[in-house]
Amino acid sequence: MKNIEKYKKDLEQLISEGKNLYDSIQFECFPDEFRTKAKKVLKDKYESYIKALPSFKEKYQSWYSESLMVIKLLLPDRSADFVKLYEKPKTRKEITFENYVIEDCLQGLNIVKNWNNEKVVGQDAAIPRFWQQLNILKACEKRFESSLFDIKQMLRADLFDSELEAARELNNNGFVRGAGAMAGVVLEGHLAQVCENHTINIVKKNPVINDYNQVLKDAGIIEVHNWRFIQHLGDLRNLCDHDKKKKPTKEQVEELVTGVEKISKTIF
Repeated sequence: MKNIEKYKKDLEQLISEGKNLYDSIQFECFPDEFRTKAKKVLKDKYESYIKALPSFKEKYQSWYSESLMVIKLLLPDRSADFVKLYEKPKTRKEITFENYVIEDCLQGLNIVKNWNNEKVVGQDAAIPRFWQQLNILKACEKRFESSLFDIKQMLRADLFDSELEAARELNNNGFVRGAGAMAGVVLEGHLAQVCENHTINIVKKNPVINDYNQVLKDAGIIEVHNWRFIQHLGDLRNLCDHDKKKKPTKEQVEELVTGVEKISKTIF
């Protein structure tokens, strides 16, 4: 839970930085107009606020990179939109207000008509683009809180992946029982998470793989073929944990690790 709170605070900080950058680009493009409005709102805090504003051109790239990583994680369907607001279109033949992007602004690009230097489009065209980017990032907050997207599950999945990698490494180095036991713990933990996702209560005080497997089958969450497959994985785990007379083979443990990997990626 501590990691979840940290990620939440990091997202809030990124949004706060985005708001400051939004003020910054407005100030850089329309200094007089921005000063007038800011003085009315901030009054005696105006001067210190202006001094603290970041340079849009200096700070934007790091904000963009961090924000894009967050969006790819939480709102992957919007990552292409986020990038499009920054990158120059490859098919662009001329620059207009409609296709001017933030990358143009960072390069200080202004387009004028040759014969009288009449402005066609300038850096202020990036303001609405950046505002859209900031709103996409803000949408991640709602996604973060949504019951449809459980950040705990994402963190747990990362942990399980790491543990399965460690189990495979142990197996490759001859520690077959330890590797099998570790893979079994991952399977048990994942099935417990699936039960939690579907609000299935386990009556037994210390449930094991077969207990989770059975209640998930009874609730219609997993089909018979998966139930049998998990039973088989449970037997392999027990061979590693409990049967001291018969030693599991390296191939059996690899089958267990691969099977747990499959279950963790296909049953939620």
